[in-house]
Amino acid sequence: MTVIIANDTPPAIRGLLKRWFIEPRPNVFVGSVNARTRNNTLAYIRRNASGLGLLVIYDDDSSQGFAIEVSGDTKRRPERRCGLELIAETWDEEDADEC
Repeated sequence: MTVIIANDTPPAIRGLLKRWFIEPRPNVFVGSVNARTRNNTLAYIRRNASGLGLLVIYDDDSSQGFAIEVSGDTKRRPERRCGLELIAETWDEEDADEC
């Protein structure tokens, strides 16, 4: 399973994503594609919509069962803490607990 959350998707990119994904909410795409299709689709988007912010969550062999990738400008960023992938809206370094 792959989930792509995009910021202000241009119509051409939205049309491309709708080939393999459903769009349950605006700019949220969900689908079950293989890694090659996912990587080729993301590479195309990065080439043709370089300023588009993407948060991509997909199946992985990690202990959580998924991996997170970010490209472009997003309001949230992935953080790896104690071996876990987390999403940080803001992160206060003084309050961060070490493992």
